Amino acid sequence: MTEVIVAAEIADGRVAKPTLELLTLARRVGKPVAVVFADAAGVADTLGEYGATAVLSVLDPAIEEFLVAPKAEALAQIVAERQPAAVLITSSAEGKEIGGRLAVKLGSGIITDATDLAADSATTQSVFAGNWTVRASVTHGVPVVTVKPNAIAPEPAPTQAPVSEVSVTISEAAKGARIVKSEPKAASGRPELTEAGVVISGGRGTGGDFGAVEALADALGGAVGASRAAVDSGWYPHAYQVGQTGKTVSPQLYLAAGISGAIQHRAGMQTSKAIVAVNKDPEAPIFALADLGVVGDLQQVLPAVTEEVKRRKG
Repeated sequence: MTEVIVAAEIADGRVAKPTLELLTLARRVGKPVAVVFADAAGVADTLGEYGATAVLSVLDPAIEEFLVAPKAEALAQIVAERQPAAVLITSSAEGKEIGGRLAVKLGSGIITDATDLAADSATTQSVFAGNWTVRASVTHGVPVVTVKPNAIAPEPAPTQAPVSEVSVTISEAAKGARIVKSEPKAASGRPELTEAGVVISGGRGTGGDFGAVEALADALGGAVGASRAAVDSGWYPHAYQVGQTGKTVSPQLYLAAGISGAIQHRAGMQTSKAIVAVNKDPEAPIFALADLGVVGDLQQVLPAVTEEVKRRKG
């Protein structure tokens, strides 16, 4: 069986959930081989639990010193040596940058923002702001595919995952953007927005008060998102913006509170499994997309839902 290279994402010493999803998808195509851009000793067991048959650790200092390009160059060398059936990368901002650079180096086709992967490496995508679902396949070279987080539920498939260190040669051309400062994001206690199974987003209808949005997110163990209107108004940081110019999410539950549902926002959340909308305007476009809609004041509806959630947990 051929191999499938999975670019593993490690955050705070643990394997990020989207990587476990990639491993689950990779098993449909071949034997998953995880590439870790760090010391992999502490994460090999988790990677093996989800089907990785080998773990390749890349420890070149350029990986930490420079942005993106060294990772793409390292992956290109690994692919050239192992000739896998495909390369899977998380569809984050960095992941798509790495994927694009890797595809150029390999002379291969690339598919971004896939939501599913078949045994023949054919992908499923939601395109044109979610209005069309398409199947696509790379027709030249080793397929490079970036997959949206929360596209599928990760499924364990325990196996042995021996760790080996891989030596790569990082060219001077790949050392064009040095990292001069790196600051950890302030811990909120909430899951990463693109990884969360539940996302509660607030928009213009919050009037700048995200208290009810945050309270419900915390009660459900979810993440907080924001519309472009809320971010542009300075009510919430851009890092939490959901939409075409923000982050793309695909949680099990997406609740849009006080968000009209403009096409820009829909592009970032339309693939969510279940969508709930709360808006005072019964004609808001978001209701055409929602599985469940509530016409009402979010500052009254959300606290009531939060209290009920707490009562049931109780």
